[in-house]
Order: sequence, then structure tokens, then C-alpha cells
Amino acid sequence: MTNTAHDVFDLTLTDDQRMNRDTVRRFTEQDIRPLAMPADVASQTPEGFYQRSMELGLTLMPIPEALGGAGVARAPVSNVLNAEDLAHGDLSLALGSISPLAFVNTLLDQGTEAQRERLLPQFCGENFVAASTALLEPAATFEPTEPKCSAVRDGDEYVIDGTKSLVPLGIDAQLLLVIAKLETDEPAAFIVEGEPAGLTRTQELNMGLRTLQTATLSFDAVRVPASNMLGERPFDLERFIDLSRLGICALAVGTCQAVLDYVTEYCNERVAFGEPITNRQSVAFMIADIAIELEAMRLMTWRAASRAEQGLPFHKEAYLAKVFCGEHAMKIGTDGVQLLGGHGFCREHPMEMWYRNLRAISLLEGLASV
Repeated sequence: MTNTAHDVFDLTLTDDQRMNRDTVRRFTEQDIRPLAMPADVASQTPEGFYQRSMELGLTLMPIPEALGGAGVARAPVSNVLNAEDLAHGDLSLALGSISPLAFVNTLLDQGTEAQRERLLPQFCGENFVAASTALLEPAATFEPTEPKCSAVRDGDEYVIDGTKSLVPLGIDAQLLLVIAKLETDEPAAFIVEGEPAGLTRTQELNMGLRTLQTATLSFDAVRVPASNMLGERPFDLERFIDLSRLGICALAVGTCQAVLDYVTEYCNERVAFGEPITNRQSVAFMIADIAIELEAMRLMTWRAASRAEQGLPFHKEAYLAKVFCGEHAMKIGTDGVQLLGGHGFCREHPMEMWYRNLRAISLLEGLASV
């Protein structure tokens, strides 16, 4: 997608973006869509799935060549396109696939050179590295810009106390980026490695995102070296949240596209009273509303991503896109179930799974930095 340094964006994809989309879409159709429903029913990630997802090279691409990566410049627009195409197969597996990329992107964006040199080569090997970011906390009044999880300096270490929830890959992740507040109330991010004393992981049982292995992480006086505080103070939490919102919006767009594709085909083939139900205005108008809302979601997301890629301010655009996508993704999921009638309620069709997953869009923060 060609960008110029002003407040417009060109929707024409570059040759590289078109080729990359073809690759990701093939992976989605062959390796995600057939596994999504059985994995959701079993509440388990398909065996070997994340290892196969490494073939896409999403995490490898932005890592500098000197550290073993491909050395491709970070491109929020391309990352948004990848997230959208993966979510067309399944939102849960898509979010799990890009969770390590969110860790890598934040490390590249705000980490020190020493931190990059020590950690990034781990993502350039042959094995999938479960890495995740932890911002959300289990409180009804939680504000992402004001985490309650605390980090207190004690000599050459920081002591972390608090609880994080809805952490992707949270049961297995051996690299965690934990957002906390310092004694000065400034936000900071800490790299938590392995299984330090005081860290407790609890598997979550949620109505959606059942294959994502979301976990609640409890930090009880967890000690990390002071050198594990990400980058130099202050940590740019607003930028971290905004880039994550773009990823979450892209996941919503991809899943809603799957809903639109499915209900269009279903309603054209479903015959009642001697004709396809799309001949009824109430059905046709509802499908048209989904298409209109989806296109607005996509354009708001792409515009915000384009501004981020150009280095322009994009906080307002990212916020508006997240609010709009959170509201309309939930509505599109509801309308999709409604259009299938009784079939929308049963697991014979994937609509109820998409509905449950889309309910999470308005809740997610800080998980998919592009």
C-alpha cells in the first residue's frame, strides 16, 4: 500500500503485499479454517499448529539481518493485512500466531540495543517461541493507560506485584512483556523470562478465544533484573496501546469478513416459501448493513495503520477505529447468528464460534502490536 507523507492514503497494494497476502490466505484456507471448529470444541490448540505458522515468517521479517532475521522494515500496514487474513480463518489461532510478533515489534520499537541483541535471535531459529504481552487486568474499572500492577526498585532488581488477565499463550509463554507502574506512577514494561519464583499461571475458561490458551498471571514479589526493564524511561504506553489496537481491529475485520462471506452464501442457498431468503428485503438489508459496517471498519483501520507507517500522529485514528470495531464487530456477529436462524445456534455451522470470539474485541488491549 503506497503511502505519502500527508493525511491521505493509497489503497493500492504493493506487489510484495499482494504476494504476501496470497501466501497468508493459502495458509489460512489450508491450515487454519479446517482446524478452527474442532479446536474450539476441544478448547485446545491443534498439535503443531504454531510450529507450522512459523513458515509464514511473520516474526522473522522485522528482525535485523545482523541478528538472524530478514531485515524487512517494520510495516504496520502489512502487519494489519496479515492479521486480517489470518483472522478470516479463526480469530483465536490468528491472535496466537501474531502474539510473538507483538513482543518482537515492541522490543524493536522501544527496547535497548542490548535487549534486542540478547532476545531477538531466539525468534530466528527453527522452533516456535511462545512470547506474549500482558497489559489487561481483571478489574471492571481497568484503564489500560493506568495499570495497577506495580514494579518497585530493590537494588539491581525490580519487584513486580499484581495480576494480569487474558494473556495470550499465557500458560506456555516463556517470554512475557509485563506492563506495570513504577513508584513514580510512570508506566514501564518488564521482560519476564521463564518461571521466576512468585509467578502463578491459571488457565482461563472463557466463552470465546477458547484455543488461545489465555491465562491469568499472578505476580507475587516476582523479581527481575533491572536490565529487564524495556528500553529507557519513560515507556511510551500510549504508542504501545495504539499499535495494539490496530492489530485487534484487523483481527475483527478478518473475522467479520468471514461472517459476511458465510451468510451471503448461506442466505442465497437457503430456500423458504419457494425462493432464496435473500429475496426478502429484511434479509437482504441486514446483509447489506454488515457489508457497509465491515467496509467502514476496514477503512478506519487501514487509515490509522497508514498514518502509523508514515510516522504521522495516529492516536485519534487508532482510538476511533478500536471503538468502532468493538461495537460493530459485536453487532455483525449477532446479525450473523440471526441470519442463520436456528442454525446460528448450533455448532454445525461456525457462526456461533465467530459470534463468541467477536464479543472479545471490545475487551482486548495491548495484545497485538503491529
